[in-house]
Amino acid sequence: MTPEEDDEPEAVHEGEAFPEEDLEDLADDAADEGEDDVEEGEGEGEGEGEGEGEGEGEEGASEGDPKKAKKSKDDEEEEIAHPDTPIPKDSVMRKALEWAFDGEEDVTPALIEKFTEHALAMLEKNRVMNLTAILDPKEIAAKHYLDSWRVTRLVPLMARKVLDLGSGAGFPGIPVALAEPNLSMTLCDRTKKKVDWLIEIAEKLGAKNVHPAWAPAEEHLARERVDIVLVRAVSSVRENVRTLRKVRHSLQDYVMLKGSSWSREVRAAEREAERLGFKLDTVWEHELPGEMGGRAILVYRAPGGAGM
Repeated sequence: MTPEEDDEPEAVHEGEAFPEEDLEDLADDAADEGEDDVEEGEGEGEGEGEGEGEGEGEEGASEGDPKKAKKSKDDEEEEIAHPDTPIPKDSVMRKALEWAFDGEEDVTPALIEKFTEHALAMLEKNRVMNLTAILDPKEIAAKHYLDSWRVTRLVPLMARKVLDLGSGAGFPGIPVALAEPNLSMTLCDRTKKKVDWLIEIAEKLGAKNVHPAWAPAEEHLARERVDIVLVRAVSSVRENVRTLRKVRHSLQDYVMLKGSSWSREVRAAEREAERLGFKLDTVWEHELPGEMGGRAILVYRAPGGAGM
């Protein structure tokens, strides 16, 4: 889902102004309106095998006083896509996760148990709230948990502040935070009922390093700096960098989890990323088991830091 562009004046840190060039963004945005809005191949394959409703783009919510927040479309009545979501037995979900993580290092039985607990709770909630379109246990294990967890193999995370943009059902933030308890993970989402569930499941999992926030990532980053922003199944590379254009000095690295069409998206986003000061530093391609397809982790160095 592509986040809509907001027309609010850019936010700044309290007592601190963003660099002067940021003030030019509004004019640049107006000039860009209608120009290359859909680039050839951009976004194709995005969300390949990923769930509807998870990792949605954020907009319209406000952290702080929920009574004053705008009500998002997703907080209104919605048609439930899978009201009869099948719930596998604990043993079935656990075996699917063990299959997906077979051969991976540093994956303990305790971590598999936490993933199992989260997966079953997600599927149960999926009967009343759209969290995922992936219902097969092996696909859930590989496409949600393994794909998310592999960020921990590439990105140094210990003692870092991380923000999951458009967290949805908690991907990639919850698997990453469970695997690395010595980081601080903020799960940002625009939909209050999803954030309420994220608060509930984080408490149930005992994940004290997970902090759900009902807010667009842009609003949160206008107040809080982080080391890393993670994004998965939200939008194209070009739209992802544009989403954080006004707060790009609030992060050091922008990590995007992508499908097999990542190179096409990178090319389509090249001009916009360069204009905004995001530099592609690292690409790690990997395969999901069971011929479920290729994935890639893209690490962009942001203007707010020297990168990893």
